[in-house]
Amino acid sequence: MKAKITLHDVAEAAGVSTATVDRVLNSRLPVREGTTLRVIAAAEKLGYHAVGLMRARLKERVPVRHLGFCLQKRNDHFYQTLAAALQQAAAQNQPETCVAHITFMDALEPAAIAEQLLELGGKVDALAVVAVDHPHVTAAVEALFEQGTPCFALLSDISAPHRAGYIGLDNRQRGRTAAWAISRLQRQTTGEVGVFVGSHRYLGHELAEISFRSYLRENTPGFKVLDTLVNLEDPQLAYEATLELLARHPGLVGLHLTGGGGAGVIRALREDAGDRQLVVVCNELNATTRAALIDGVVDLVIHTPQERLAQTAVTQMLAATLPGAVYAGPQQKLLAMDLFTPENMG
Repeated sequence: MKAKITLHDVAEAAGVSTATVDRVLNSRLPVREGTTLRVIAAAEKLGYHAVGLMRARLKERVPVRHLGFCLQKRNDHFYQTLAAALQQAAAQNQPETCVAHITFMDALEPAAIAEQLLELGGKVDALAVVAVDHPHVTAAVEALFEQGTPCFALLSDISAPHRAGYIGLDNRQRGRTAAWAISRLQRQTTGEVGVFVGSHRYLGHELAEISFRSYLRENTPGFKVLDTLVNLEDPQLAYEATLELLARHPGLVGLHLTGGGGAGVIRALREDAGDRQLVVVCNELNATTRAALIDGVVDLVIHTPQERLAQTAVTQMLAATLPGAVYAGPQQKLLAMDLFTPENMG
């Protein structure tokens, strides 16, 4: 018969006194967090019957941190899955207890975004936002900084001087990767190349577009990059703009979509690309882009790793809310992009 595990056994396994284990179990006196975690780990390994109570006591000691996220377009699949990843990352975080509060911004005018930032920012310990770069947004971020609420930019950076940081892809790298793919996959060395952005106000889109143009100018001077088209990340606008682009430019050899609206672009290409040998690069792997890859409509998808993005955001936001945390200027956390072709769908 297996002997009953005692406080003494747990203390010996954890390298602490029996009194320390008793304090962890009953919250009699404060115990350092590292010591508490070591005691709990030892108790769990031994199968101590009260390990669940120890964990409950730890949660009672750890304050709940509230993290706010201002995302865009409630009905967009990308933001739905990102919201789920953020909720999961917050729920699974240890040892801090944190809760993710998600707000979807269906009104994307800068003044409306700023209003949402200030509203949610007044209720949480730290905030992260997907937003255009605009004076209204900057003013809101600066106001949150003054009240002690750190604000991070997700996916696309903003220029607010006191933003806590940026978390997302390296957009310069993203633009150059798209240009590399078009220059390498397109057998022709001359022709016209189109590029879409969601808005000129997204710094991420702007940087991806500039680096896209720069790479082609340096490495494939025979390609002429056309004037940039704006689709506001709206599938219908993207569809109509792509049809017009195809009609007006029979010499089109490549197309790069830096932001959203991919479903509209793909729909137009399926309808009216004809026999053109277009090389197409777009963003985010989903059911529509996956099918387009398999059917040869799209050649490369540059994907944001949402789980890594969510975990990094939660970690950085919690670090910014720790007691005694000192603001040291904006911090960049750049994630490696995922690349998908027809051959690695899995």
